[in-house]
Order: sequence, then structure tokens, then C-alpha cells
Amino acid sequence: MADGGSPQTASSNPPKHTNRLAEEHSPYLLQHAHNPVDWYPWGEEAFAEARKRDIPVFLSIGYSTCHWCHVMEVESFEDEEVAKLLNDWFVSIKVDREERPDVDKVYMTYVQALYGGGGWPLSVFLSPDLKPLMGGTYFPPDDKFGRPGFKSILRKVKEAWDTKKEILVKSGVFAMEQLSEALAAVAKSEKLPDGLPERAVQKCAEQLADSYDSKFGGFGSAPKFPRPVEIQLMLYHKKKLKDNQMQGEAKHDLSMVALTLQSMARGGIHDHVGGGFHRYSVDECWHVPHFEKMLYDQGQLVNAYLDVFSLTKDVFYSSTSRDILDYLRREMIGPSGEIFSAEDADSAEFEGASRKKEGAFYVWTSQEIDDILGEHAPLFKEHYYIKSSGNCDLSRMSDPHDEFKGKNVLIERNSTSAMASKSGKPLEEYLKILGTCRNKLYDVRSKRPKPSLDNKVIVSWNGLAISAFARASKILKYEPEGTQYHFPIVGTNPRVYMEVAEKAAAFIRRNLYDEKTRRLQHSFRNGPSKAPGFLDDYAFLISALIDIYEFGGSTNWLAWAIELQQTQDKLFLDEEGGGYFNTPGEDPSVLLRVKEDHDGAEPSGNSVAVINLVRLASLVAPASDRYRRNAQVLLAVFEKRLRETAMAMPLMCCGADLLGAPSGKQVVVVGDKASEEFDKMLAAAHSSYNPNKTVIHIDTRDAEEIGFWEENNEKIAGMAKSNSAADKVVALVCQNFTCSPPVHDPSVLISLLD
Repeated sequence: MADGGSPQTASSNPPKHTNRLAEEHSPYLLQHAHNPVDWYPWGEEAFAEARKRDIPVFLSIGYSTCHWCHVMEVESFEDEEVAKLLNDWFVSIKVDREERPDVDKVYMTYVQALYGGGGWPLSVFLSPDLKPLMGGTYFPPDDKFGRPGFKSILRKVKEAWDTKKEILVKSGVFAMEQLSEALAAVAKSEKLPDGLPERAVQKCAEQLADSYDSKFGGFGSAPKFPRPVEIQLMLYHKKKLKDNQMQGEAKHDLSMVALTLQSMARGGIHDHVGGGFHRYSVDECWHVPHFEKMLYDQGQLVNAYLDVFSLTKDVFYSSTSRDILDYLRREMIGPSGEIFSAEDADSAEFEGASRKKEGAFYVWTSQEIDDILGEHAPLFKEHYYIKSSGNCDLSRMSDPHDEFKGKNVLIERNSTSAMASKSGKPLEEYLKILGTCRNKLYDVRSKRPKPSLDNKVIVSWNGLAISAFARASKILKYEPEGTQYHFPIVGTNPRVYMEVAEKAAAFIRRNLYDEKTRRLQHSFRNGPSKAPGFLDDYAFLISALIDIYEFGGSTNWLAWAIELQQTQDKLFLDEEGGGYFNTPGEDPSVLLRVKEDHDGAEPSGNSVAVINLVRLASLVAPASDRYRRNAQVLLAVFEKRLRETAMAMPLMCCGADLLGAPSGKQVVVVGDKASEEFDKMLAAAHSSYNPNKTVIHIDTRDAEEIGFWEENNEKIAGMAKSNSAADKVVALVCQNFTCSPPVHDPSVLISLLD
């Protein structure tokens, strides 16, 4: 299990400066606790100081694994001259965007609207009442190439504040009014026009296919980001094509997804030695990554690989899922089952180095490989394209500044079977050697200075990972018997993955949920953060809890999901205009409430909410109509976007189509949950890919469980009771109010579902 140490490096000398951030919990804020800048955390103390002194606020937003945030800290925030300007003329506030996504959203929206681009670090100047005056992202300390440096910008803002304050403040107020108006989307009808969901899915699939890279996989050009919502859309579209007997087109969709996932898993964006995936690739061939590892990527990628395994039964995909899950278990899980947020891209090249370098922990010289692997070094070097001159030469974008000269980022450029055959070794022996070699490198790498771990626990990101662990617990049962696993994959019994999911969910319930108010807090580190739960926290956690239930957990998880959905509706639903706001709207310092619809690196809360509502409607009878109505009006809010820019919201396209699709299959499994037969039948229910399927499982001897279904779905309770057999597990497949005859054999259930 990973340990959650402090981000501060130990030092024998006491720090020269200490500011208010030393009292905070966020690793990112703690990184800045000893800057000479007199930082404040976001809060009333800072706002009051700005009002009292009548000076602007300098707001700096970043996160602990952000490379350019580190650069700006070293260049500007550790510099005494810059600190003096900031301390004399501004109230400086530091925000961790992962801790306060609501604050980040307000000012990132402003910067993107005004300047056409954004990113982190986000640097914004505000009036004392928090209206934005001007902003940007990373600023170098000094003027360069005709662009003003940070010191010049500070002087200009100070001068503008002193000489034309009124104009500045008016423009800030106007900008916020304009943004507020632009973002206040409301539904103009009760639901989407007929046919629009299907057209949106089709259009999104066509646009993604147009941007597909047929050589290296992926949608779009370098830098290449894994955007799992694109994979979800293509697989959903493939299923629709297959259902409509368009086999050729369906195969083409699957081939695009398959090449993308294979290229990523073979590329340097995948950590071959320790497992898991880095944030993105700087080149088109998925080779040289930006090395940070984010929890939200890991959870979503597991599900993408699991889905393709369900469709193909190719262990390449199940193994990659295991690789990520085993990485999370090894490095990212805390002592109470909580799942941490991220690992940094930068680390020291050696103990005591004064500066950190990007990727230092992950790259190798050819000589190191020789020294560590001995007789197997030549085989390993050929397999992973390792060269004495360094291997970051596959694209002119891989290493434009020669940062990795003489260094190697592992990449598999040929199929493993071809390489095994070339070496003259049987495939299994070849794989075993590679696994042993990776294990040796892992042991050596573990002794290097580690990238810092952001051990914040974020509810929404935990939700994404919990879903992955829960789903893996059943889908992986269909790996062929006798499948061999090689390091960093450890061959975990799939059942253990469900235990991980339940433990993480229990941590959130215990530490970040108030049973009285039924509200979530957003994050945890040494205690809950001050920030409330946001829409993403509720939506992603509800999705995870439905997955825990459907893949074998108790109805208690489903009952909690229903409870959270009620709270989500109460806090975020726009009763009049439809859709969900991103924040509860109770904090006056957060100037915008946004209805987020963009499915980016993470899906939007509204997209996930639509799918949750559809799933809950098929499980819970009393609230079914309300759930579906809320989903319909939510989608109507985004009608224009679904019509014109479907590619920006792939998951919402799927959700819209799912809501309008004919009723999906309902699988009901009845029997003794403790039996092996029950486990096999439940795994069979999940063996095929079908997003429009609900799985319900009931042990009629469990009074609490039967009580839950009697209260929430009498038909299901009645069906379970009438099909209960003392010594048998029974499965029924229902659709359009008609059920198949009871099935007792998992293989018969599989063919029924196919």
C-alpha cells in the first residue's frame, strides 16, 4: 500500500519563510508554504485584507503534479524581488484546483473566453470583490521575445489599479455578467426532438473517425491525450451498428478502438515497469509522455480495456486492465482503503539533487539496463527499443529540446509473438523473461528518489476508480483458464477487486459523508476539506455505487446511491431550467454556477447524471418516471450543443441515445449469494458488452434484501420469490415486460444475452 507522506522534503535547516499555507492540508498548497510570497488560502481572511487595503488580489491556481506550476514557483514565487512586489501591491491567494474545482471553473472560463486558451498555472488578477481584471497562465519572470514577464505585468496591473481603477472594475463586472448570461443554458422544451440523439451519436462517431490516426491509433494529432469518453462513444456506436446488422461498419469501429488501446499499452505513455498510464504523449506515436499519473485516467482506462475484453475475449485487454488495477493497489491506496489522486511527473535524478527533472524516475540508460539485467539485457533492449544514444527519436516532437539525450523510454514497437519468434524462444518463456526483467528494474527504480505523491482523496476520482474495480471483479472471470500473468501484473483473484471497491466506498461514507444532512464533502487529507461535494462528486460516486451493486455488492450500496441522487437533485438541479449546476451555489465567493457539458479528460457531471438516471429508472420503480423526466429536461438544456458540437460531448450523446432507446435487457439472478454457482451466474450476466442492460441479483432468504425490493420494485421482488429454488441459481432475461423461461446454466444465459 502507498504511504501518504508529506510533500515537503526533509531538511536540516529551518525554512527562511513560512506563510499561512503551512496550516493547509492540500499537498499543492503545502509546496508553497515556504515561499517568500505572503500567500493566503482562498477564504474570507484574504478577501477582507484586500478590501481593507483596497488593493487587487493575485490569484494563482494549480495542482501538485503540474510541471509548469513547479517552473513558475521556482522562477517567480521563490524569488525575493517578485515576492516583494506581490506582498507590497497585492493580496496573493493560492488555490489547488483539485480541491476547489468550483473556483478554478470561474476564472478558467474567464481566461478562456477572453484569451481563447487556458491551462495551469492559472494566473488571474481580481478586484477585492473577486471580479476578474485580467489573467493568463504561465508567465516567465522577465521580458523575453517581446512578451512581458511576470514582474512587468505586476507593475502594469499596479499602475492600472492606481490610475484607472474604476474602468478596470467595471470591465470585470461586465465580463462576469456576460459570462453568467452565456452560461445560463435552460431547456426550451420538455425533451429532445425525435431522432436527435441517434443523429448526435452518428455525427460524433463520424467526426471521431475523420480524426482517427490509422498509423498509431488515437483520435486527433499530437500531443495525444487518452480521452476514454471517445472510446465509450465508438464502442456504443459499434453496438448500435451490430444491432442494425451493419457488421462491416461495426468491425471498423472496433478496429479503430483496438489499435488505439494497443498502441497506448505498447507505448511509453504506459509505465511498463510499474503499471498504470501517464497523462499524455507529446508525440503522435504514444512514445514520450508527460509523466504525471492521474487517478481519473486510470479508472476510466480500466473500463475501456474491460469493455474491449468483453467484446473480443482477447487477454491483451484484460491484462492491461489488471496492470492498471495492480498499480493502483501497489502505489495509490491508503491504509483505510482510500485511493490517492496523483503522482508527479518531476523527481530528483539522485538523492540531494537541488532541482527535479521531468521523467527522471522512469527513464533508463542502455548501460543501466546492461548492469541490472545481465544476460537478458540484449533481449530486453531489443524488445523495448533501447539504444545507447537514447530512444526518444521516433518523432521530431518526442524530444525537441534534447532533455532525454542518452535516455530511454520503454516502448514495444513490434508484437510480442514476433519478437519471441525472432529470439527463438517459446512465447511463454519469452514473456516470463520480460516479466522477471521488469521486476528487477522495478526493484532498482524503487530506490530512486520518488516523484511526490498527492495523497488527497477526491470523491469524484475515487468514484471513477471504484467503478473500475467493481466491474473488473466479474468481467475478468472470463479470462481463459490457465492465463499466465507477468510482472507488474500479479494475478489477483478478481474477487479481491470488489473488496478494494467496497473499502474505498466505505472510506468515503465514513469520512466524507454526513448521515444527518446526507451531504458529501469534496476531498480528504488529514481530515475533510472545507469544500462541499460538487456535482461530479455526487454523479461519479452514484455511478460507482450502482456498479458495486450490479457487479455483486449488497443493496445497501444501491440504497446509498438513491439517497445521493435525492441530495444531488436538491442541491444542483435547476428546477425551472433543467440540468444540473456544478456547485450548490451557497458560497458567495464563487461567482458563477455553470451547467457543465464538456466530456474531456473526465466526463461532465451532467453526462454521467443522465446515465445514472436511466440506470436508476430501470431499478427503482417508485421514482422511475421522475428520473426519466429529469434526464429528458437535462438533455433538452444541451440541445443546441448536441446538434452542433456532438464531438465535445461523446458521453452525453450515449446518454441521450440510451434514454430514447427501446427498453433495455434486465437480467435477474436469484439464488444463494454465498454459492459458487451464484458467482458464476452473475459473471455470466456481465460477460457481454451491452450498455443498455441492468443486472439485478437477489437472495430471497435475505429479509433485508427482499424488504428493499418490496419497497423499491415490487415486480422484481415478486419475480424473485416465484423463481426461488432451494438448491438452484436461476437467471431470467426480461425485455419489454416479457421474460425468458428461467435459466440454470451460465452458458445458456451468455447465449441468451448475445
